[in-house]
Amino acid sequence: MKKFIVPVVSLAVAACVSACSAGPEIKSLGNELYSISSGELSMTVDAGKGAKILSFKYGDKEVISQLQMFNAFGSTFWTSPQAEWNWPPVAEYDRLPYEVELGSDYMEMKGQVSERFGYSISKKFSADPKHDALVVTYTITNHTDSLRKVAPWEITRVPGDGLIFFEAPSSEIFPAGLIHFEDAYGCSWYAFDESDQNRKVNVNGKGWLAYANDGLVMVKEFDDLADGECAPAEAEIQVYVNQGKTFIELESQGAYTELAPGGSLSYTVRWHLAPAVSEDVSEELLHTVRGLLK
Repeated sequence: MKKFIVPVVSLAVAACVSACSAGPEIKSLGNELYSISSGELSMTVDAGKGAKILSFKYGDKEVISQLQMFNAFGSTFWTSPQAEWNWPPVAEYDRLPYEVELGSDYMEMKGQVSERFGYSISKKFSADPKHDALVVTYTITNHTDSLRKVAPWEITRVPGDGLIFFEAPSSEIFPAGLIHFEDAYGCSWYAFDESDQNRKVNVNGKGWLAYANDGLVMVKEFDDLADGECAPAEAEIQVYVNQGKTFIELESQGAYTELAPGGSLSYTVRWHLAPAVSEDVSEELLHTVRGLLK
């Protein structure tokens, strides 16, 4: 019997090593659409429209809002503070075409330099199968001849429904009372409620933001900022609820950083998505989230 054990074990180990080391699958879907997938996770990006993330799925279940309201759709990336550019979002960052580079285990999309602000944005998409995550790394580059200061800002639109939660007491959310958050298990929890007003709140959390809806829980994992690291009048975590039953924006920001001429900064967000054991405020749901964090 022993002479059979070694080959069987070796084959099992080899299979495990092969599965664990397998890289993501990168595809061109046509019409400037590209996808990256790893295990049950898949993400679709539109290089022709600001390199927005249009889809993030677990199997065949979607978590990104598929409602397209003007230019407010998908997941995008801006510079912070917003006071620098006000509204609408800068075209070169948010809606103009990006150049695409496809590698064996990544895809990278490079945006145009903003004529008005002198920054360019690039987005690199890769995978971390060990931690069941797709990874998005954003880079802001200063193309001016001046010392600048800027922060990174990711904005992800999900359906107007479900449950949002993060690790911070509701007493630290500002402006106070605009959106009702419940305190439980060391976190603040918001169950979607419909309103005829647009609402947005801010808080400094602990480096993650979660959303549960339709049998899934999505967790965005990013740098946990210390007090004073955010851009003026901004925050590590922001939640925007659009009026009616339309969409919610899950937003995170990185540190407000000085960039010398030609300098750049990078900001990485790890995207997790898994079946939700519950869509209610519960210790079980929080346990699922903590299990996904690296």
